[in-house]
Amino acid sequence: MKERFKFLRLASGKIGFGLFLFAIFVAFVGPLLAPHSPNESVGLPLAGPSGGDLLGTDDLGRDVLSRVLHGGSSVVLLAFIATVIAYAVGLLVGLIAGYRRGLTDPVLMRGVDVMLSLPPLLFLLVLVTATGTSTATLVIGVAIVQAPGIARLVRTVTLEASVRGYVEAAIARGEKTSAILRREILPNIVPSLLADAGLRFTFSVLLIAAANFLAIGLQPPSSDWGLMISLNRKYISLNPWSVAAPAIMIICLTVGINLMGDAIGRTMGRSRAAGWSR
Repeated sequence: MKERFKFLRLASGKIGFGLFLFAIFVAFVGPLLAPHSPNESVGLPLAGPSGGDLLGTDDLGRDVLSRVLHGGSSVVLLAFIATVIAYAVGLLVGLIAGYRRGLTDPVLMRGVDVMLSLPPLLFLLVLVTATGTSTATLVIGVAIVQAPGIARLVRTVTLEASVRGYVEAAIARGEKTSAILRREILPNIVPSLLADAGLRFTFSVLLIAAANFLAIGLQPPSSDWGLMISLNRKYISLNPWSVAAPAIMIICLTVGINLMGDAIGRTMGRSRAAGWSR
């Protein structure tokens, strides 16, 4: 158990873990603590903070604090699902391309290169135009955008791992390709993937927020953090908290994930190096 939390020995790991826990707490426990319904009008539009409304109200007179407390679960869940789908696809393509090589590698990688050349937001716009706006479209679109970069990373680290002695020994023992990938290669590329996962999740959060900002993602009256920024950005001078509060929560989530992922990757990398040295 201690080994799993070894990253907390690093200052960046502690800070990242704290920010991550705070954002997750707000996202999933926040709705239970909200003083009002997220879509309930409680006062004058764009009123400043007061005793009854600690963060004031938005452009429709809804309590900003209540909407912030309700608006995190969609950000976290959609970004998480999109990242998991992207890793499932990218991991499979990268492992096959990096280990099989031959003709398989260039064929798969040329398709990856084509996808990497597409601007993420432009791809989402085209996808939404073709299929319509929906949560499923947003998640699948973000996953498709992320998968090529993951596949390229996995291929690179797989190529490096596949020439090491323990893989050659497994081949000499006559083990199946699936067993070699699962037992020998995958465990040794995990540190690199964990460090990258934080960046991928962060990008998913920001891309979903950008899609909501452009009105091609979640639609009003959803109390999503990204959508809140989009709806109230024009009124930031009247009640800055209507934009600042959801922006701060997105920052806490993304920075926390990045710091924690980097710390996990560094500690796992050191542990792996120590194991090889012994």
